Amino acid sequence: MRYQVSGKQIDIGSALSSHVQTELGSIIEKYAGRPTDGTVIFSKDAGEFVCEATVHLSSGLTTQAKARAFDVYEAFDKCGEKIDKQLRRYKRRLKDHYRDRESPVESLMASSYILAGSKDEEDQPEPETLQPIIVAEMETRINSLSVGEAVMQMELNGAPVLVFKNERGGNLNVVYRRDDGNIGWIDPSNSG
Repeated sequence: MRYQVSGKQIDIGSALSSHVQTELGSIIEKYAGRPTDGTVIFSKDAGEFVCEATVHLSSGLTTQAKARAFDVYEAFDKCGEKIDKQLRRYKRRLKDHYRDRESPVESLMASSYILAGSKDEEDQPEPETLQPIIVAEMETRINSLSVGEAVMQMELNGAPVLVFKNERGGNLNVVYRRDDGNIGWIDPSNSG
């Protein structure tokens, strides 16, 4: 597994980097077996250390976690516990995913934009145009998944919504967490 351990405006020593590689490697090996790469980024926020980890599995699925603590090692350990919990929850399905899938998850690239928002809608004057202000532009990956895999990917990422290409119909679909705790699925191909 390839690891990238870095810090935003803080130095990451070789001891911490070694600790991250050892611990993360043992967590991933327990559940997924075949990770491709992992990225761990440390930063500091108001006296606390923040650890953000992303692990890409060979199947194309990704797991992410974020944790904070006053000690940098404790921040990573909390983050590792979250990844461990996510993978333990989906251990059987991850192994079934490897067995059932003949090839890795296909993905296509798409543009992703961050639009400027207003903090207080009531005090803002009416906009002159309906064109939003683009704050940032990035590339994002849209995976080709089954609906079950999409729900699992959304849960592994801790995301409220996931856009994916449905393997069955080939159309873009959306799964999302509803306010009542259930999962919603939008499939435009089934609209009449």
